[in-house]
Amino acid sequence: LRAWIARTARDATVYANLALRWDEEHPKVGVDPDVCLVEPAPLERQVRSLRTWESGHHAPRVAVEVVSRDTARKDYEEGPAKYAASGTRELWVFDQERCGRGLMGGPWTLQLWRRTEEAFRRVYAGDAPAYSEELGAWLVLTEGGSRLRLAEDEAGERLWPTAKEEADARAEAAEAEVAALRAALAARG
Repeated sequence: LRAWIARTARDATVYANLALRWDEEHPKVGVDPDVCLVEPAPLERQVRSLRTWESGHHAPRVAVEVVSRDTARKDYEEGPAKYAASGTRELWVFDQERCGRGLMGGPWTLQLWRRTEEAFRRVYAGDAPAYSEELGAWLVLTEGGSRLRLAEDEAGERLWPTAKEEADARAEAAEAEVAALRAALAARG
């Protein structure tokens, strides 16, 4: 998600385990996405809770739930309705261990829920790839299905690099440039 922000130079930010609240009369009712992308970013980026009734606070553009045995029922059955109520535009439910057995027809490795003109509805349930309209990218599985990644293409051949992968590539390029300069200096004597 941070790669999407860097690519698009958007005023957005990524949060992990942030409290998302949307009902001012019931401020304890909400959901805590494992990861979410918020655009535009709140002015005070170090928020502890997104309260969509407050100025500058917006529902996530994308929210991600990573299912575990302890959270399967919540992520499969309660989560989508809560994200619908919150105003979230897209929800990804990633169940790498297929803990949601028997819940809502699952388990599925990936579910994609999207806000449409009519409703918040599941538009994909399966083993990926699935297309994120919000990011304009494909959600693909890597590392034997244990990791969810973004890619330019449905086959997942052109993965979006993570921040670490980009840093490693820059370091390799710098090392190659230094080696080329050393070779050039050595050739000149």
